[in-house]
Amino acid sequence: MLWQKNARHKKEYTILVSSWVIASVLLCTLTPRNKVKHSMIAFLFHQVLTWLFGLLVVEKELIKYPVRLFQKSKTSFTFEYFVFPALSALFNVRFPEKANWFCKFLYYFYYPTIITLFEVYAEKRTKLIEYIRWNWFYSFITMFLSFFVSRQYYLWFFSKKESDVDVDFKC
Repeated sequence: MLWQKNARHKKEYTILVSSWVIASVLLCTLTPRNKVKHSMIAFLFHQVLTWLFGLLVVEKELIKYPVRLFQKSKTSFTFEYFVFPALSALFNVRFPEKANWFCKFLYYFYYPTIITLFEVYAEKRTKLIEYIRWNWFYSFITMFLSFFVSRQYYLWFFSKKESDVDVDFKC
């Protein structure tokens, strides 16, 4: 097992593996069957966002990830490429379309708040993340904006009714 490689970081490896399991279960159980394709698009788009931004903050030495599952990458592969995109997929497919603007704002506010609270815990109590020239507020703002950008892309991508899109390629 992973934590047998380095017993000092058993807690960190347990959190990382648990994050994969929990995010997978949430994604599989909370994505409506008729929105699986929507979930995939939101997931993949958010991976692009987090890949670009995650790489930037690590290369600029704003954040450091001392304990990671995959040591070849300086970023947190677990968070940047799976957990955060999975949460973005759920954010988009379960978005309260018919709610008033205040409820929609609270929905936007809820996701980055929960993730930021977990990140602050991880920064203070584990070796999963280390703020160098960063703080929780930057994390909150960047997550809030990434959910917003992801949502705008999602709305744009699915703006045409699927029946209007010609997918039959006849030669």
